[in-house]
Amino acid sequence: MSLRAKIKNALDEARILVLGTQVLLGFQYRAFFEPRFAKLPRFEQWLTLLGLALLLAVIATVMLPAARHRLVDRGRDTNDLHLFTMNAVGWALVPFSVALALDVFSAGATRTVRTGMVLGAAAFAIAVAFWFGVGIVFGRREHRSEEEEGEMKLADKIVQVLTEARVVLPGAQALFGFQLAMTLMQAYEELPASSKNVHLASVCAIACAIVFLMAPPAYHRIVERGEDTERFHRFASWMVIAAMIALPLGFAGDLWVVVRKQTTSVRAANTGAAVTLGVFYGLWFAAMFALRARRRTHA
Repeated sequence: MSLRAKIKNALDEARILVLGTQVLLGFQYRAFFEPRFAKLPRFEQWLTLLGLALLLAVIATVMLPAARHRLVDRGRDTNDLHLFTMNAVGWALVPFSVALALDVFSAGATRTVRTGMVLGAAAFAIAVAFWFGVGIVFGRREHRSEEEEGEMKLADKIVQVLTEARVVLPGAQALFGFQLAMTLMQAYEELPASSKNVHLASVCAIACAIVFLMAPPAYHRIVERGEDTERFHRFASWMVIAAMIALPLGFAGDLWVVVRKQTTSVRAANTGAAVTLGVFYGLWFAAMFALRARRRTHA
């Protein structure tokens, strides 16, 4: 199997994880504005907030390969990128399995807390068994790095950048759907004006991310008439990067709204939003630029 095919498969696996995450992410944000949420025990409300934080961690981790591919490897397929992508997807499954268990617990707790605990623990055990235990049962093939990297064909570069756009897009879709539905909820009307303003800014940020991610196909059809060109590859790469700049603003903004609603503390909301921005921008950009600089130094 060629290195390019391996990397594309790894990115497709990341996309599967993002597609699963987007459903839970939309639920976690929406839960805070449902009428019954205020009637839940306090610890269940905090578990919902924890689940939201874990899913944001999943998004931050699973989209790391796209950031590395654009900023560090400049669209080239390398053995290091393949290993990095596989590790990122693997690590992203850890917080996802915990978030999944917490959501199953919430569903089970509608019957009894004990039922929720049993079902949540079972969901976590099954997830760990099928996502990590398979490596123990079937063994792991040793990673081989002797595949030839070489120069990539332009068509292969374009396939990869469009695949990365499809990895990033579901995260934007998940939040945007929640954002629009949220404005029609009764709980939204009760929010302070400042929270509504932050939410509106988040809506604009996510809308921009969606526009950026859908711009390459339009450019390909209208400007290049369907032809693969180096100019299109550069444009698509910049659109993916632009979307990854806008996305954290939307995630952090709506987390600010949720934390303020849950804690009634602006300071806690500011802290949560700042940490979120720091994690996303730190992993996607600061770390990637540092890695690129280190690679140049050792070149």
